[in-house]
Amino acid sequence: MGTQVNEKHQDKQAYQDKQAYQDKHAYLDNAATTRVFDSVRDIMMQTLEEDYGNPSSMHAKGINAEKYITNAKNIIAKNLKVDAKEIVFTSGGTESNNMALIGTALANNRTGKHIITTNIEHPSVHNPLIFLEDCGYEVTYLPVDGNGKVRMDKLEAAIRTDTILVSIMYVNNEVGAVEDIEAISKLIKSKNANTVFHVDAIQAFGKFKIYPKRLGIDLMSVSGHKIHGPKGVGFLYIRDKVKIKPIIYGGEQQKGMRSGTENVPGIAGLGKAVEEIYTNHDDKIANLYELKQYFIDEIRKLEGTTVNAVDLPTLRETAPHIVSVSFDGIRSEVLLHSLEDKGVYISSGSACASNHPGLSGTLRAIGVKKELLDSTIRFSFSVNTTKEEIDFAIEQLSEILPVLRRYTRH
Repeated sequence: MGTQVNEKHQDKQAYQDKQAYQDKHAYLDNAATTRVFDSVRDIMMQTLEEDYGNPSSMHAKGINAEKYITNAKNIIAKNLKVDAKEIVFTSGGTESNNMALIGTALANNRTGKHIITTNIEHPSVHNPLIFLEDCGYEVTYLPVDGNGKVRMDKLEAAIRTDTILVSIMYVNNEVGAVEDIEAISKLIKSKNANTVFHVDAIQAFGKFKIYPKRLGIDLMSVSGHKIHGPKGVGFLYIRDKVKIKPIIYGGEQQKGMRSGTENVPGIAGLGKAVEEIYTNHDDKIANLYELKQYFIDEIRKLEGTTVNAVDLPTLRETAPHIVSVSFDGIRSEVLLHSLEDKGVYISSGSACASNHPGLSGTLRAIGVKKELLDSTIRFSFSVNTTKEEIDFAIEQLSEILPVLRRYTRH
């Protein structure tokens, strides 16, 4: 009888151990999106269930709804050290980038039609510029070095008297390269003081303390769901007196800069996310860099791995949350799904372009070997990422890689 009880106990324990193992997972795709903070969820529920008025309505429900917008705008302005009137809420990073690029081009077309960008920009910058080229604008695409840094000599040579706009991302979404935004701005303004400088800060906001006026930024795009806020909301910082036209017309909300009933739950959630991400910010980022260094050290122990765009004096010269790794002899899509089966969630590049398969222009631009272009994975962390998740991911990789390579060789 005692033996049967013991066997049942062992079976139950084995089942529990198996379930615990199966429940393990590592979400390392935070550059694609993040889990919302609990406080973000709570304030959004409040606006959905209680304070659900239209912020344009004159009654109490509308006034209460408008207060959420004002509060969020003040939180963002305080963290950027700008005026609240310089913040325009949008549906996210893509709309912010489109508004910045197309709106600036339309407002300044009598001054010139020359625009400068880099060859490692996100599709939400690259594709609007293709549209503007079709409309008669000229776009210069700057090269970058092996770490994804803009070639400053090429930028200086490209700026002309008819250059109306320069758009350069703060942090590259695929490899985590960080541009020297202040130096870039100073160079632009020294060559042409009238050129508008736009920064796609979608992967940088929340990871760095960004003060647009100090850095010389005229326009800056931000997205909520990269910083534990909701999807479908973001903002564009527009420095006072910058010439820009709206690209959405309607009921004149947000002083006509972006018409349409405001997304109150999203805006409230965004404000709360900004408030929380910048609380004890230095500690959060220091922890992220520690996790990144640990991850790089561990993944380099695995055979046939190359960490991209980190050939710099210190890791602090890269973004704290993105690591690009190439794996010899394994297609990224195969590795992605093999890891997914084990509960490890990662990306093969920009999630926003995942429905358009193709080899990354960013990887080509930084000089990744041709045979590794289709063998590169992006791992990305957040303030929620734990060392245990990284250990779990490395454990799964150490088991999967030899198997996949044997299969590939056959």
